[in-house]
Amino acid sequence: MRYENGLDASRPDRSQAAFWCLWAVVLLAKVLIAAHLPLFVDEAFYWQEGQHLAAAYSDLPGLTAWLARLGVEIGGNHPLALRAPFLLIAAGVPLLLVRIASREFGARNGWLAGCFALLLPLAGSLGLLALPDAAMALATLLCVDAGARLLREVSAAAALELALGLAIGALSHYRFIAVIAVGLVALLLLVDGRRVLRDVRVWTAIAFGASAWVPLLAWNFDNADAGLRFQLVDRHPWAFHADGLWFIAVQALLVTPLLFIALAHAGWRGRTSAMPAARYFALLGGLVVLGFFALGFFADTERVSFHWPLPGYLALLPLLPAALATWPRWSRLLTWAMAGIGLAAILGYYVAVSVPQLRARSAAQKWYPSNFAGWDALADATRRQLRQMPAGTRVVADNFKVGAELGFALGDANIAVLDHPLNSKHGRAPQLQLWGLQTPGRQAWGATPVLLVVGASEVEYKHLLRRYHDLCAMVGPLPPPTVLNIDHGRQRFLLFALDGKREGACTTPAMAWIDAPIGGARVGRVFDVRGWAFKDGVGLSRVEVLLDGRIVAPARYGLDYDGLQQSWKISNDPQHPRVGFTAAVDLRSERGIAAGQHWLGLRLHGRDGSVEDWPEQPVEISGAD
Repeated sequence: MRYENGLDASRPDRSQAAFWCLWAVVLLAKVLIAAHLPLFVDEAFYWQEGQHLAAAYSDLPGLTAWLARLGVEIGGNHPLALRAPFLLIAAGVPLLLVRIASREFGARNGWLAGCFALLLPLAGSLGLLALPDAAMALATLLCVDAGARLLREVSAAAALELALGLAIGALSHYRFIAVIAVGLVALLLLVDGRRVLRDVRVWTAIAFGASAWVPLLAWNFDNADAGLRFQLVDRHPWAFHADGLWFIAVQALLVTPLLFIALAHAGWRGRTSAMPAARYFALLGGLVVLGFFALGFFADTERVSFHWPLPGYLALLPLLPAALATWPRWSRLLTWAMAGIGLAAILGYYVAVSVPQLRARSAAQKWYPSNFAGWDALADATRRQLRQMPAGTRVVADNFKVGAELGFALGDANIAVLDHPLNSKHGRAPQLQLWGLQTPGRQAWGATPVLLVVGASEVEYKHLLRRYHDLCAMVGPLPPPTVLNIDHGRQRFLLFALDGKREGACTTPAMAWIDAPIGGARVGRVFDVRGWAFKDGVGLSRVEVLLDGRIVAPARYGLDYDGLQQSWKISNDPQHPRVGFTAAVDLRSERGIAAGQHWLGLRLHGRDGSVEDWPEQPVEISGAD
């Protein structure tokens, strides 16, 4: 019988009750958040994949799409229904961890490990989004549990569990290959592990798990290895960069600093344990985390990757309670407290994303959650626009994000999408082509009226005019758009009613810039606004200055702005170089404009009758003149 700090490790004591209370509270919180959290763009695309059921897809194996389809088939087209299967899987992850740790290290340690699985922010927030990570976490723990059981005694039941874990992982994500590779290395490094690998039942399980990769391999074989090339080649620079050094700081922050140190200590301590299972957990967990740390110096830095080491942390969690028991009491309590604060912060972030007023306040911040923002408002605007257009009007999106999100909101999984750099950047272009949803433009539509929905904020500003000209090449000169600015224009959509073939010079939405005051500047109640604005094809007739959406001053437009065409060489605005403006804003007689932060914008009037509100920037207005 094992004793730790004077406590019988096999006795549940209060840790069991603490686990179940924490499990219920976390699950309830996640359900409530998931019911109100706007759909993330990847979730919307997985929903779209689920509406086109297949064995595998361009970006992922099939399981995520199948689960998404299951959720909406049972619960309807609602974000909570879409996420329900993932929430249920995530709810089972700490239960499986309790089982593993209890069997190997005693009941009390099992319940404590389960508590930490709930508080570890990356694990505790699993299932909030309909993403592959929940199924990957389950697959990881099934393999961890099977490995520990096999080290005790090779049995058909343990081999079957291994086969199940390997199959679920293979159907979840390409990234599970890392777990398989590290797990095999860990077994080879252990004497008992090498004994396990000599048993035919284990290799039968491995063969079964390998067979689960067949649909994905078949898809790649039929599509010129497009998925493999994206996941393993195209998305990674495969050249050394120092950004990998951020791994430790980012992981320490996301895991919470003391818990990160405790997991590292648990892994270091477990590597020399007398128990084969403990050494196996330490090797598996440590090598996964260190492997992703090393990969960070060569891999993709543009997309989110902070969640990649989660399988490693899950493997280390069974070792954590015993390691933490050697720490002073104050440090153990602080570790628990910091982990709880970390989970609360992650959940709080999702709550903030769900509240439009809170999200709008972050519009000028780098961490603005654009992938969650504005989709409901866009769907409403699209419905309004469609009511004003002829029956049979076709909706076309300019990129996969808009197409998938609108598809979910409108219940249409077949919204066509134009060619866009985002489609290739995120590995979705091959799938859109297979579905026949990537359209070349007007030449494929004939005389059919089309509502083109463009995500203007999805393109870097320096490339935006080029994107507009690319749209002209695909659909012809663009008519006056309906502009939808979400959160002060940080998320910006343009809706174009195309009712037939258009000829002539490329006409685009307006482009503008405020040179002064700069964003975040402090100004008095009297200040000047200077900048430039143009509209290719037709030009602008006038510019007005807005504050919090209200006109506060007309601008003097048509001033010389030499050199601007050096930056925008393809611009064909007939008024160049007379595209500068200046305005004198006097708020001394304006009531209701208190000192503090306000939002400065522009209203741009095109010579074609278009009226476009430009994205706003914050200014701090002082109380003095």
